[in-house]
Amino acid sequence: MYCTRNVTDDLIWVGADDRRLAMFEGVYSVPRGVSYNSYLLLDEKTVLFDTVDKAVESVFAENVEHALSGRDLDYLVIHHMEPDHSAALRLILARHPEATVVCNAQIEKMIHQFFGENLTAKTLLVKEGDKLSCGKHTLTFLSAPMVHWPEVMVSYDLTDKILFSADAFGTFGALNGALFADEVDFSRDYLDEARRYYTNIVGKYGVQVQALLKKAAAVQIDMICPLHGFVWRENIGEYIEKYQKWSKYEPEVNGVMIAYASVYGNTENAANILACALRDRGVKTQMFDTSVTASSEIVAAAFQFSHLVFASATYNMGVFISMDELLRDIASHNLQNRTVAFIENGSWAPTSGKLMREIIAPLKSMTILEQTISIKSSLTDGQLPELNALADALAESTNQAKISNS
Repeated sequence: MYCTRNVTDDLIWVGADDRRLAMFEGVYSVPRGVSYNSYLLLDEKTVLFDTVDKAVESVFAENVEHALSGRDLDYLVIHHMEPDHSAALRLILARHPEATVVCNAQIEKMIHQFFGENLTAKTLLVKEGDKLSCGKHTLTFLSAPMVHWPEVMVSYDLTDKILFSADAFGTFGALNGALFADEVDFSRDYLDEARRYYTNIVGKYGVQVQALLKKAAAVQIDMICPLHGFVWRENIGEYIEKYQKWSKYEPEVNGVMIAYASVYGNTENAANILACALRDRGVKTQMFDTSVTASSEIVAAAFQFSHLVFASATYNMGVFISMDELLRDIASHNLQNRTVAFIENGSWAPTSGKLMREIIAPLKSMTILEQTISIKSSLTDGQLPELNALADALAESTNQAKISNS
């Protein structure tokens, strides 16, 4: 049985929710599921924008057939070849051999790589600025390399001013019957998941996202149709502004995120004391235990906060495992423009501070405070002035920052 919703009078969402998926891309937990979006345009020519993951392809196929209502499929536009959007390509083309695949040269190459065969004899290769008339609607195509794969392109409907944005402007979470962002309390219930989606999936490629945003700024956008998450038709500028901040690595919150890795609670205790000292100074804080909190959540918070403190036990003469993984994850996502401090612990040879610094220091525009606190087994009363000095330095730095807390 089909499950579709109208985006406009002649544009239909034919995607599907997946609530059984535990780990998106095998890495990111999605306790609220994920949506795989596909859209069908019913004009003089019919156009299907992307397909879905294999987990939901049977529901998707029923949705497409219902929406077509017996019509041929004229065009299948492929924006992105990652399998969560292209896995049903073979199924759709088997049902609709009449369809012409619309894609760029890199996507065509990837079709052969993934499927090992030429699925269709009819392929229309497009490049930046090319146009496709479908009747009332005219589509134009823009390249969006590394947002977040090199072959990615987006489509823009010149008639209805709709941007089909591929993986850009997406979010984790099943739609649960809602389709539009204004049908839910997005800021309260989904903004954190949108940030986690962006920072972990696209966050490394801020320069490339900026390039796409500049292209988008040149046209009027009345609606954004992403491949994951809600369709945007209201307050679009506010969401685009979030992407501006995230892609420029500008913090949203003037405060201190503290991530700690503690084996027996002593490093955690030092982190808690620091958090209390910061709150006494009027500084907003957020804390994470790296052993129990998914790295993707802490990466998202690191993008959100202006100041970061990493506190770790020394483990096998290195950084504790979960902290080491977190820091390398942050580094791999190219985080920039933050103020950072470290707390290290070690019963005989505390070395984690130096090693944590070595991971973070190469990142661009990172200010590393000199007040690294070194603990041997547990924080002593004599070290409280040192910890308070770190709190003073962080408070002074946050007071100098010009960021509106959100």
